[in-house]
Amino acid sequence: MNHHAFPARPQRRARARRGLRHAPALKPVLIVLHQEHSTPGRVGRLLQARGHALDIRKPRYGDPLPATMREHAGAVIFGGPMSANDPDDFVKTEIDWINVCLAEDASYLGICLGAQMLARTLGGTVYTHPEGRAEVGYYGLDLTDHGREHATEAGFAWPKTVYQWHREGFDCPPGAQCLATGGDFPVQAIKAGSRAYGVQFHPEVTPAMMCRWSVRGHERTLMPGAQLRHLHLEGWYQHDPAIRLWLDGFLDHWLKAPAETETA
Repeated sequence: MNHHAFPARPQRRARARRGLRHAPALKPVLIVLHQEHSTPGRVGRLLQARGHALDIRKPRYGDPLPATMREHAGAVIFGGPMSANDPDDFVKTEIDWINVCLAEDASYLGICLGAQMLARTLGGTVYTHPEGRAEVGYYGLDLTDHGREHATEAGFAWPKTVYQWHREGFDCPPGAQCLATGGDFPVQAIKAGSRAYGVQFHPEVTPAMMCRWSVRGHERTLMPGAQLRHLHLEGWYQHDPAIRLWLDGFLDHWLKAPAETETA
């Protein structure tokens, strides 16, 4: 844990003490962010609500990544304006570090850039659209056979429409399963091993984050294939309930110990 760690919410800890007085403390979840003022959004809030502290690290600004995942319940690498193809040292460091999660069969979730980094770790390709198109706004999601099978086993339903903010995509890398597909960037969700996932979309986004992104990154909403800002906010009310329901079920499944996952 470093000085960026955020404890679990006190209300949750109080309830845990009353109901499970002798239960061991839950391990923190490692959170990797890429900008000075980035936050883990709704994902962070839901992890804290489950009793997990957040160990926030920003390798871009010099924070180290752990040599082992034994002291963490899982790791989430979030998005950012950089590319998984960039030559920066911190980008290469994060891509290489994902091997720690894979080698230890630790829970890993890559969101947007974090998913592209997972693909790069596994030998996949990250690319821009040949026609310069972007997915910025709400777009449809289609499950593959692997995705439908996984959803049935895990006990949750994937959303049919998700929030996107990217102009690069990735191929399904060797050894991974494609769980969901989309339009301009066909691979939208992958699973590697038993506990590593990458999603191209942004389940962590809140209305405040959406407003901030669409104002500061207004030029992205004007790219070919992108949606104008007002459509983002309209889409939130229409599509977010299903995304929130999926995220709740996904995090419960993702946080299970391997033995629990096998017997669920």
